[in-house]
Amino acid sequence: MGPTLIPRVGATIAERYQAVVARVAAAAARAGRSPTDITIVVAAKTFGAEALCEVAAAGARDIGENYVQEATRKAAATRLPGLRWHMIGRLQRNKAKQALHVFDLIHSVDRVELARDLDSCAAAMGVTARCLVEVNLGGEPSKGGIPVDLLRRFFDATAAFSRLEIRGLMAIPPPGTVDESRGCFAKLRALRDDLGDLRLPQVQLKELSMGMSADFEAAIEEGATFVRIGTAILGPRAKR
Repeated sequence: MGPTLIPRVGATIAERYQAVVARVAAAAARAGRSPTDITIVVAAKTFGAEALCEVAAAGARDIGENYVQEATRKAAATRLPGLRWHMIGRLQRNKAKQALHVFDLIHSVDRVELARDLDSCAAAMGVTARCLVEVNLGGEPSKGGIPVDLLRRFFDATAAFSRLEIRGLMAIPPPGTVDESRGCFAKLRALRDDLGDLRLPQVQLKELSMGMSADFEAAIEEGATFVRIGTAILGPRAKR
């Protein structure tokens, strides 16, 4: 990686964002992919409206949030046209309706009951709930996500949900090295490909949401279409 891709110490949010854009493009080139196929989702948990305005001015258009209330508050405070909001944290069922008001894409559908609530709320609102299915690749009990061996059962159970549009898969690898994360990313891509025989009208598994600040280049090389990046763009996260 060339030194021009590494922002200087004390770099601004705009400079860090542009450095990440360059790193995404370089990783895409190594994989023989176009950088336009990869969306940078700025993971903005705990960062305020001022930081979002700064990163949006630098060119960011996709903002990821972990909490519905926080995203709702920031969307109202910034009022920036053209931003797309992504739910990247675990979604509580009682927040399904509110989530559909603010988020363009929900990355973390991890149980049939939540999918049912989103479908029902979307039908009542006259909208489509666009989402990704979160997969628990490491079988970690502390994390959300559907176990690998239950994925097909999930799709069978949600096949009749006409307002739920499933666009792909999402995963957070267990803690480990970049090479270990790369193995998880490859596994998620293989799962997506293995599910290609599904013939469900609301399921089009084109997207892979995987990779964060420490490992997003490996994720891109393994097929990520969304990378969720916080620290590398916005800096160290303040403690709540």
